[in-house]
Amino acid sequence: MAIERVREYLKEWGRENDILEFDTSSATVEMASNALGVEPCRIAKTLSFKTDTSARLIVTAGDAKIDNSKFKAEFSMKAKMLSPEEVLEYTGHAIGGVCPFGLSQNIEVYLDISLQRFETVYPACGSSNSAIQLTCNELEQYSKAVKWIDVCKGWQDQ
Repeated sequence: MAIERVREYLKEWGRENDILEFDTSSATVEMASNALGVEPCRIAKTLSFKTDTSARLIVTAGDAKIDNSKFKAEFSMKAKMLSPEEVLEYTGHAIGGVCPFGLSQNIEVYLDISLQRFETVYPACGSSNSAIQLTCNELEQYSKAVKWIDVCKGWQDQ
């Protein structure tokens, strides 16, 4: 199970017991927000995109949307999301539980600056009913992110 792989992965930082598991689904930003009792914008959603030869993950705030022109400027290619089957292949996580931890393949992870307005955020942990509370610094460290990027819109007015 993917959540067990994430639990094992988080042992490196002694955080394996900090994963929150819910009786209800947290597969969408809205569901995760309800399960956690926090604003949807504080959910750290992980989006999966194709590259020329592999995939990349971008973790954004729950209220942010990919800005195609910013994405193209950052990556020199059009934003094209992975299919659910490709997501599972590249990450080892099914849609609804995708996170930047315990990945099945060595793919690049980027963090969008939309997250930086919060002291803590809540990414999933490999299942559709899990999350963990992390600071942005912890998210950067644990995800082994390449860098912080600015590829989203819709959150600046929030």
